[in-house]
Amino acid sequence: MTYQAPLDDIVFALETVAGLSDMGARGLYPGLDRETIIAVIQEAGNFGAEVLAPLNAIGDRIGSKLIDGKVTTPPGFAEAYQAFVAGGWSTLPCSEAYGGQDLPEIAATPVGEIWNAANVSFGLCPLLTQGAIHAIEAGGSEALKAKYLPKMVAGEWTGTMNLTEPHAGSDLSPLSTRAVPQGDGTYRITGTKIFITWGEHGMAENIIHLVLARLPDAPPGTRGISLFLVPKYLVGDDGSLGERNDVICAGVEHKLGIMASPTCVMKFGENGGAIGYLVGEENRGLANMFVMMNAARLGVGAQGVGVAESATQHAVTYAKERLQGKSFAAKDPGSMSPIIEHADVRRMLLTMKSLTQAARMLCYATAKELDVAHRATVEKERVAARNRAALLTPLAKAFSTDIANEVASLGVQVHGGMGFVEETGAAQFLRDARILPIYEGTNGIQAIDLVTRKLTLDGGSAMTSLLGELGAIIAAVRAAKRGEFGHMTERLMEGLSALQTATLWMAQMLPGNQEKALASATPYLRLMSLVTGGTYLAKGALAKDAASPYIVIARFFAENILTEARGLSDAVQHGADAVLVDAHGAVFA
Repeated sequence: MTYQAPLDDIVFALETVAGLSDMGARGLYPGLDRETIIAVIQEAGNFGAEVLAPLNAIGDRIGSKLIDGKVTTPPGFAEAYQAFVAGGWSTLPCSEAYGGQDLPEIAATPVGEIWNAANVSFGLCPLLTQGAIHAIEAGGSEALKAKYLPKMVAGEWTGTMNLTEPHAGSDLSPLSTRAVPQGDGTYRITGTKIFITWGEHGMAENIIHLVLARLPDAPPGTRGISLFLVPKYLVGDDGSLGERNDVICAGVEHKLGIMASPTCVMKFGENGGAIGYLVGEENRGLANMFVMMNAARLGVGAQGVGVAESATQHAVTYAKERLQGKSFAAKDPGSMSPIIEHADVRRMLLTMKSLTQAARMLCYATAKELDVAHRATVEKERVAARNRAALLTPLAKAFSTDIANEVASLGVQVHGGMGFVEETGAAQFLRDARILPIYEGTNGIQAIDLVTRKLTLDGGSAMTSLLGELGAIIAAVRAAKRGEFGHMTERLMEGLSALQTATLWMAQMLPGNQEKALASATPYLRLMSLVTGGTYLAKGALAKDAASPYIVIARFFAENILTEARGLSDAVQHGADAVLVDAHGAVFA
């Protein structure tokens, strides 16, 4: 099965949650219209299907390897990257000041979904580069921006994020990489970083590493971390490449999935110290790096949607071709039926399809809010959108990557025994999906961020505003009284009530019993994602006629998946005690 970009599903989601049809009326996108956005996405779909998707299985089978100190990528990857650069795709979301096209997030996010649906290993390279560009643009000096950003925006140079060390993962406070000032504006960087995606390769002329490190007099903990730009090759004042910097790839990890993406152990300063340049203020590196990480979190959410989409397409194709048993719809009693005609297989496929579309809605809604936050002319509107985007980002990242695993697992199940055999390709989606809930902040950290930081934004008004919007949509569904909606209205109302009750409980727990709130953070994020995603699906269904498949998807989600809401709300309110009663570890002694 060859991946094809689901243009209709993408446009439907953009129409529903991003206001694609009336985008010109708000004045946020001068010079852009609906047709242009769709044309860009369509061309990206062609590139993904024709160039990237054919390399997906090859990359998985061969992988990237470290040979004689150099990382070799699978056949076709370097050529695909050069075609990617020649097509101008690397410039899409970047500032015009450095050669970018400055297209909005409502274009960049669907395009990123397509790259990762076609080939998630490949898609990681531009994702990290764009994050590095954002961080340099936000915190770098004018000199650094002028020297590095044009080449990075053009795709001639790629970027990486270097946070993790063997002893410093989600908690970066023990980070030990050192940066010693040299008195000429440069710093000597020494230390080891692990899990560095696309940390070494030969697809681009240079690699720009963003590295967290400590100055000699830095305070302890995360308050003493600074951010540095460390190029693979030093760059002259005229932009020409000089000698190799003191940074090497010491190893490429052997992984469960994303085989073609080299996950590197990077050593800085094995021969005196890598030359680096401060990005932003001293001891403010983590704040600067979070610019990159926050941008990447929506991108990783789009990765989850992409992998889920590909797994779904793969399973649907197989289910239409595989003949087993006789369905109730069979016309010829002597012949076998395609398994897609069997009720349980249809249930699995509808679960895959509806979860994917709900996650897509969450990601595109976040993208729209980011656009408003950056482009609106009214300060009040920008602030509200910034808060809404912050509230939705943990959902977009965590829910989309969680369901990528669920959908890919169901895809294996649809294939039956052949799904457990590598030659069908179903297993690759599951293996590739497994990293997504882990990197760019584990999904548990996303849940903690949601309940401790995002629910309280602007005194809780951001969450109150979202609940009000969801309530208005559900009221419109109820008022429509459409028979084809089945029990959608009732399930949506129950879901919203469950979310409101759980949110009130969270508000009561956070001031005095934060540990209890943290114990319930993950089911709360799941609950909020299901209710928000399901309501967005219903909003889209309202605009469609009775025969639309989007009504079937929204109804199925409400009647078969959103029914989890009441149980999740109960778990939020009453499940924490069982987690905390074993605080001393008797169960695992």
